[in-house]
Amino acid sequence: MTSATTVFTGRAWCPVQGDLDAVAVRDGRVVAVGAEARAHLAGDAAREVEVGDGIVLPAFADGHAHPLFGGLEAEGPQVRRQDSVEGIVAEVARWAAEHPDEPWVLGASYDSSLAPEGLFDAHWLDAAVPDRPVVLRAWDYHTVWVNSVALERAGLDADTPDPVLGEVPRREDGSPLGTLREWGAVDLVMEHVAPRPLEVRVRAVERATRHLAGLGITWVQDAWAEAADVEAWLAASEQRRLHCAVNLALYADPRRGLGQVEQLVALRRRVRAHGDPLLTAETVKLFADGVVENATAALLEPYTGPECAHTGMLVWEPDALAEVVTAVDAVGFQPHLHTIGDRAVRAALDAVEAAVRANGARDDRRPVLAHVQLIAEEDRPRLVDLGVVANAEPLWAQLDALMEVLTAPRLGEPRSSQQYPWATLSALGARLSFGSDWPVSSADPLEGIAVACSRQTEHRLPAGGWTPHERLSLEAALRAYTAGTAHQAGRAAGTLRPGDDADLVRLDRDPFTLAAPRDLDTVRVTHTWLRGRLAHGPTP
Repeated sequence: MTSATTVFTGRAWCPVQGDLDAVAVRDGRVVAVGAEARAHLAGDAAREVEVGDGIVLPAFADGHAHPLFGGLEAEGPQVRRQDSVEGIVAEVARWAAEHPDEPWVLGASYDSSLAPEGLFDAHWLDAAVPDRPVVLRAWDYHTVWVNSVALERAGLDADTPDPVLGEVPRREDGSPLGTLREWGAVDLVMEHVAPRPLEVRVRAVERATRHLAGLGITWVQDAWAEAADVEAWLAASEQRRLHCAVNLALYADPRRGLGQVEQLVALRRRVRAHGDPLLTAETVKLFADGVVENATAALLEPYTGPECAHTGMLVWEPDALAEVVTAVDAVGFQPHLHTIGDRAVRAALDAVEAAVRANGARDDRRPVLAHVQLIAEEDRPRLVDLGVVANAEPLWAQLDALMEVLTAPRLGEPRSSQQYPWATLSALGARLSFGSDWPVSSADPLEGIAVACSRQTEHRLPAGGWTPHERLSLEAALRAYTAGTAHQAGRAAGTLRPGDDADLVRLDRDPFTLAAPRDLDTVRVTHTWLRGRLAHGPTP
């Protein structure tokens, strides 16, 4: 039987059709808008939902996040909310005392700007927990801070060389300080940590997807899923504990080369066989470089300052990156490349170009370059020519503590002011999608859009915005978080056109009526509908 039609009446907005006064939904799809939608109210079977003082938009979609990481943060010490080293240490001590049987103390994610150069000492954690290993992830999730017991478990001492694709900052005597950068170093510790129980990971998945649905998000790109993570997602799906749709980006390890492609295909096959439309695994994640904050992002020109007068780290050599991108593209995966520095962006564009040349044109190819913090002027048109989606994290484009203490000093001017050139890329015709990188930064799309339109901090500073020439209009920012991410995902969503998935969000106020775009962070989501089904909010 065909289900009844629901007609949303009142203020609505779509990045394609613009202003609307009605949207009709049936069987999980938009079936009509405007006068045609209102015509459905003449039938007895139609149900009317009045928008009232709010507004209905296409639901948000997050083009780059880490939901499992975000969900797991609640399981350990709550270090994210701490604003001092002393506060972090006290929170770790509290949690350890309340969990005496946990063999490891695992937490995330601390503010790297709280210590000079982002370097944290193992001895500070030893004061809180001297008898068990402690591992805390930084906000960037490329860095960890550990205590002395964790260093001992990993066999790290003054004689241990720096690993491939990693860095171990040291004291003057050569002993490890307690901060480990990039996964080549991080894995030296993490390989000794037993996987969290499946039920804990499933609980984290449910917690994360419920949180995202509450923010008006109905689809998310999980930007780093390993084989064990796939098990947690499948289990959550089987138990009907997913509250939004998720696409997994299966992680390609640079240390394993082309030999892993067959395993990635097998993992995708398992997810497809599972048959849940809310769970897919059609993407492969590749890191091209690290992050500016620990001077591992790959730059065309050296970092500033004598302590890091180098150009960072390419995770894959350019030829190897081109080879693996070509291989995953050939079997139908969407490449999703972490690209922070301009040298990494160039290597990633070269890799995509190699894949197009080897595998031929394809309408459904939507390669993604995530972050694109810096991009050389001559490389910007290549995004358009190659059909690349530039996925940006709008909350990062502000003069917050991380930018002022770690990022800008490492880049120097004029390079620092060339970060996040979204208006420039949009004017060239590049496809722009938005994401959060949650839990690296807040998952709230409205907070991100507020920054994208103002380039200001939550304190509304600076008055005219940082790099104001790269501010986006409200329409462009909303488009990036709706139609832009839908394009990235290859979904019939992100607009309110008939035939689209009925993924909708209701806001308590019309953002187009705000006096200042930065005030978008005061608007709230009241309801979220996933394919016509209420996923968040009271029954209207």
